[in-house]
Amino acid sequence: MSVILHGIPNCDTVKKARAWLAAQGIAHRFHDVRKDGLEPALLDGWIDRLGWEPLLNRAGTTFRALPEDERTGLDRARATALMLAHPAMIKRPVLVHDGGVEVGFRPDRYATLFG
Repeated sequence: MSVILHGIPNCDTVKKARAWLAAQGIAHRFHDVRKDGLEPALLDGWIDRLGWEPLLNRAGTTFRALPEDERTGLDRARATALMLAHPAMIKRPVLVHDGGVEVGFRPDRYATLFG
């Protein structure tokens, strides 16, 4: 199974997900969305599968720092542009595996996926 964990290395949730994968002996590759970038086609694929709302981290400081007019009236195109311009706005981690795409880290969900 091919497993890629997308996120930012200093994110606590990403750290927990990486530690869980390592503890379970699950081979994976880490992709730093800030340093390594994010292909628009990859983000579009995630949005096609999940919708843009679950991917956009509205609670994060990057989103909250935006001017009010950029945070309101969002649709797929505007949200996509924001996430591409500011990858820290993507909820983390995004786990891509042979069976699909998961957002966030829940140990019970990961155990189901890899059990």
